[in-house]
Amino acid sequence: MAEQVTDKDFVEYVVKQVVNHPEDVKVDRKIDEMGVLITLDVNAEDMGMIIGREGATAKALRTLLRVIGAKNNARVNLKINEPEGSERRVNNTGRKSIDEVVGDIQV
Repeated sequence: MAEQVTDKDFVEYVVKQVVNHPEDVKVDRKIDEMGVLITLDVNAEDMGMIIGREGATAKALRTLLRVIGAKNNARVNLKINEPEGSERRVNNTGRKSIDEVVGDIQV
C-alpha cells in the first residue's frame, strides 16, 4: 500500500523544486477551528519565485491545496511568511509606480 502524501508534504515538495535554496524551505502545519494552516518560510532571494508574477504561483499553490483539502473534507490555507530582511518595492499606496513596473523592460 502506498504511503499517503499529506498537504504539508505536497507544499514542501513543490516549493523545494521551484526555489534556488531548497535547504531554507520550512513548512509548518497547524490545525485549529478554522481548519488547517500551512505556514511557509523560504529564503529572501526565493520570495519572487514563490509569489510569482502578480501572485500567480502563490494562487496556484493555494488552489491545489484547496483541492487536496476538499478531498479530505478539510479547509486548508497557506500563509507565506515574509523573510527577515526582504524589501518590497511599493510606494505608500501599496501599488507599484509605473517606473517600477516598466523599469526592467529593455528596448
